[in-house]
Amino acid sequence: MTIEINGLRNSNGQILVELCNEKEIKIKGNSQVIIGNKCIIKIENLEPGKYAFKYFHDENKNLNLDTNWVGIPSEGFGFSNNAAGTFGPPPFKKTIFALINNITMKCTPTYY
Repeated sequence: MTIEINGLRNSNGQILVELCNEKEIKIKGNSQVIIGNKCIIKIENLEPGKYAFKYFHDENKNLNLDTNWVGIPSEGFGFSNNAAGTFGPPPFKKTIFALINNITMKCTPTYY
């Protein structure tokens, strides 16, 4: 499986991604450097099934999604299926996708 993240606001830091199964149990985590305004992450050896992922642009490499004083993220973030939430993350069911064969999922992060 390949995750292609486009539209990053800079090439600082790294992308951190967390892959979960359909029961919301984390099964893999990964980090990847950024080239230009794009990042490509390959996740190998996945069985067919239902998965979801979330990611964020860790611009300062502190391994945390930084937020401002009211809790709004100051770094880019996103979810599989480009799912979006209102005043928080999207419902998990909106992020689930079926993996049958090797696929490429294209995502664009949200920045505030």
